Amino acid sequence: MATRYIPIWTRFAPAPGVRGFATLQGFEAITRGILISVFPLEMYRALEDAQTVSQVYFMIGITSLLGGLMVPWLNRFLPRRWMYTTGALLYVMGSTVAVLGGTDMIMFALLCNTLATVITFVCFNAYVLDYIARVDLGRAESMRMFYSALGWTVGPVLGVTLMALWRPAPFVVAGISALCMLSVFWSMRLGNGKLISRARAPAPNPLAFLTRFFAQPRLIAGWLFAVIRSCGWWVYVVYLPIFAVQSGLGDATGGIVLSITNGTLFLTPLMLRFVQASSIRTAVRFGFFASGVLFIMAGIGQWLPWGAVALLMLASFCLILLDVCGGLPFLMAVKPSERTEMSAVYSSFRDVSGILTPGVAWLVLLVAPLPGVFMACGAGLWLAWALAGRLHPRLGHARIRLPAA
Repeated sequence: MATRYIPIWTRFAPAPGVRGFATLQGFEAITRGILISVFPLEMYRALEDAQTVSQVYFMIGITSLLGGLMVPWLNRFLPRRWMYTTGALLYVMGSTVAVLGGTDMIMFALLCNTLATVITFVCFNAYVLDYIARVDLGRAESMRMFYSALGWTVGPVLGVTLMALWRPAPFVVAGISALCMLSVFWSMRLGNGKLISRARAPAPNPLAFLTRFFAQPRLIAGWLFAVIRSCGWWVYVVYLPIFAVQSGLGDATGGIVLSITNGTLFLTPLMLRFVQASSIRTAVRFGFFASGVLFIMAGIGQWLPWGAVALLMLASFCLILLDVCGGLPFLMAVKPSERTEMSAVYSSFRDVSGILTPGVAWLVLLVAPLPGVFMACGAGLWLAWALAGRLHPRLGHARIRLPAA
């Protein structure tokens, strides 16, 4: 009876909402954003060859993919809150290794950061599906990106600027931001997510749930959208800075361009209105088609480096539109009883694109200069545009409920 005198807010944690998850992602954006333009430059300095950089990213992508698919199995032994904590601490470890190990350890630092990204992404999506209603997923995605805008906008240019002043500086900032992200996570008291009874026993091995994934065409299509969209970002983030260096535009160009591009994240609420006013299908198709055109034009216009960079920037604005709406077809098709497993499958898009992009770039660079990678990326984006034509025209609209007879 003594608990009746304890304030209710000290006895029960408030239900996590859209704003809380957006704040969590804001800190992750700072952690990743400040290093997004630093890692490609550091890798290029260490290896001195774009093709070798592609090979390293290819191997790291395979490792990250396997790690992401193991998360649901590990979650059976390690509670979700500790899985997320492990991912956040891997960010800290990656920054520490980069500071203490220098350029020689930059590949291991990149691996730590890549594993941290996939682990936290799996857990984060599972939490979102637990606590955010299906009809609010669009608003949650938009607010998440709006809160992430500052980190992704200031981070890239700040990273290359700090690196020029003192090489360890961007890694120190990223490590501190990761610790702040972890403190926000624990303050939200998300626990291990909601408990949902299952009709069947848990999957006996880490890959058994892939059978359920391949049996659902809507999930496959949504996952492919995420993979191809992520390939576009990979080309933009990794190969644009290298193209700028090779074209004599300077080391800082990549970071500056990324910061300008990411400033568009502040416009994501307006993009969400466009999605709501038209449809998810229309927005997804427009994003893939327009970005594909611009990537191909950038590859053709390689002889005017600044013009090619400008075209790629315009393409990145379309990729941001796809970030707002491109993941909704998958998230809206997930069954409640398969949240953790399907979140792991969905998160694999980042690793699959991390394997596919450098793998294709590796082959393209055997027969063509770097702008050929931009043209190959544009062709892939057009493929997604054709696939998106099969989406339901009313996907994402509220269902009409008929009154009971």
